[in-house]
Amino acid sequence: MRRSDIEIPVPKYQQVFDTLQREILSGRYQLEQKLPSEAALVKRFGTSRITVGRALRELYHAGLIHRRAGSGTYLATAESADGGLLFGLLIPNMAGTEIFGPICQGMSEARQARKNALLLGNITSDPATKGEQAWQLCQQYIARKVDGVFFAPLERAAGSDRTNQRIISALERARIPVVLLDRCFLPYPNRSQHDLVGIDHRRAGYMITEHLLKLSCRRIAFVAYANSASTVAARIAGYREALFVSGVPVEPTLEYTLNSDEESEVRRLMETLNPDAIIGANDRIAGHLMHSLLRLHHRIPKGVRIVGIDDVEYADLLPVPLTTVHQPCREIGVTAVDAMLERVARPDMPVRDILLDCKLVIRDSCGGQAESH
Repeated sequence: MRRSDIEIPVPKYQQVFDTLQREILSGRYQLEQKLPSEAALVKRFGTSRITVGRALRELYHAGLIHRRAGSGTYLATAESADGGLLFGLLIPNMAGTEIFGPICQGMSEARQARKNALLLGNITSDPATKGEQAWQLCQQYIARKVDGVFFAPLERAAGSDRTNQRIISALERARIPVVLLDRCFLPYPNRSQHDLVGIDHRRAGYMITEHLLKLSCRRIAFVAYANSASTVAARIAGYREALFVSGVPVEPTLEYTLNSDEESEVRRLMETLNPDAIIGANDRIAGHLMHSLLRLHHRIPKGVRIVGIDDVEYADLLPVPLTTVHQPCREIGVTAVDAMLERVARPDMPVRDILLDCKLVIRDSCGGQAESH
């Protein structure tokens, strides 16, 4: 059974938290307005005072409310959050991209973030409405007058480019600083006027391709999903550069776009291209390809070598542990907080790309460990 097929019950306190957070961010309560009492919330949600109390503590830690001794609970402003700043997290692909969980964890653990508050709005994984949800959350952050927004641009959804530009334009009009996480919203190699924190995706593509070339691979396919983020274009640029430097012909047909997860498409890929190695644009694609190839009775790595990029949590737990490029997600989160605080303090500072180091992680899927031994 796939993880996505397992339904985990949502705790009651989380249901209360989600409802109140949604109401606060939607503007139901005015700034510094007193919220209903705990007794009223107990009656409304049909639950215990302990459950309501936990939900309110979570709202307090999220910077959404503050308490006044002997008076009650009030909607927080940036100024009432213990003198700290209030930042919004706008990550539409949180549920479908494994890197953003560790990035957010790093942001929350950053020493500099302790006196500030991070708001994480809820966006469901429904691709048909994800863009509109992201836009609504953007408007809620503007209404809350947050001090900055961490934005990971939308990808793999209809109208992603239009939605990303709409969000950025609205935040710019509101004069809210933006720090981009992992990717720019403009197609590579164009550059926006906002700080970006991530890795050098072109270098990552070069590094993983160079590794396969050293293993004597010559028909190396690069496989990505349709409508991928600008980071994938940068990785493809690195792939092409590594081939060129090594004197291996760059064949456009070996840059393959998957339009679905159907096994028949993977079969068509192998029959049409006959690659001796495959680079997944990220670990999720590489993992999907690996499962399909094994079901199609291909041997990994003896029949075909396969690698990915990102080094997500499950990369070494796949049927054949995956060779990949490690993306330091937690450190990206910590650095993003630093970048935002510097941007707030010095708004006229030159725009920066802050690129953290990435490293090759060799496991069984490329056959490189055995050959190096």
